Amino acid sequence: MSSSRDTVLGRVRDALALAPAHAVTIPRDYRTGRVLPDGERLALFTDRLLDYRASVHPCAADRTAEVIADVLRKHGVRRIGVPPGLDARWLSRYDGEVHHDGPDFPAARLDALDAVVTASAVGCAETGTIFLDGSPGQGRRALSLVPDLHVCVVDLSAVAAGVPEAVSRLVPERPTTLISGPSATSDIELERVEGVHGPRTLVVVIRTDA
Repeated sequence: MSSSRDTVLGRVRDALALAPAHAVTIPRDYRTGRVLPDGERLALFTDRLLDYRASVHPCAADRTAEVIADVLRKHGVRRIGVPPGLDARWLSRYDGEVHHDGPDFPAARLDALDAVVTASAVGCAETGTIFLDGSPGQGRRALSLVPDLHVCVVDLSAVAAGVPEAVSRLVPERPTTLISGPSATSDIELERVEGVHGPRTLVVVIRTDA
């Protein structure tokens, strides 16, 4: 008796055998190259994030540590997790426990953290989406999904106007996580529940001159 895995893989092989042997050209005639001035991108990105019920804190780059510390203090955070490559200067004003994530950091310890602080790769103003790509300052996916509060630092220079423009900045080979507000879902009666599949609270620190 074959396993479910064997069944699925067998169907994939059958489908590939029936697929055309020649390369298929994928049309990519969608609109690209859109740009917006910094002020308009910031306003649009902020509007979308707030609509998703995220909290937004624009600041100058030299105030990053101050703003992060203030956010963590207001949320009563005493233990944070950070990816191994996060800029240490961003935490210079924070006086709580800092735990650096790694492959041997178990899920149970992640669950005991009050918050996680990460950088980001790209943002999309049109959709209010933040992209994490697993770079040293962003860490693995579990780190940004398990703690209940995610403080994410976004450089305005990395925020693109639209989706094609944002995707074009990504490295296809990197594992990408897309974040559009706090984790949320709705039941059949459209009752919204937050924190089911990830952080209940998302705080975005936008460095306007970085």
